[in-house]
Amino acid sequence: MTLSEFIVRENIDVPRLDRKALVQAHCHHSAVLRFGDEETVLRRMGLDVEHPDSGCCGMAGAFGFEKGEKYEISMRAGERVLLPKVREAAPDTLIVADGFSCREQIAQSTNREALHLAEVLRLALRSQ
Repeated sequence: MTLSEFIVRENIDVPRLDRKALVQAHCHHSAVLRFGDEETVLRRMGLDVEHPDSGCCGMAGAFGFEKGEKYEISMRAGERVLLPKVREAAPDTLIVADGFSCREQIAQSTNREALHLAEVLRLALRSQ
């Protein structure tokens, strides 16, 4: 069970954070788990959520770090939608990605750092 699934299942109150958020779903999360709960929690927080149809970030674990063709494929996948969206996002837009690979791809390929849902919740709690 993910953090978002737990929050939704237990109907836990979440702190408000009225901002925009660009959200990347980790491939495994989208394919095997329910990503809808993630969006539900973020929206309940007051975030204006954009979840582009970006598919995979391209990193795919260590795949994207391997030299040669794998690196090139990784970058092409990321540049298809996700990485340009991150670069175009306003500076105060939160970049949210629970997947380690997704966060690493964003950090390595843009000037932004993506946050895990737990970090977004902490940010909201501290801003109250």
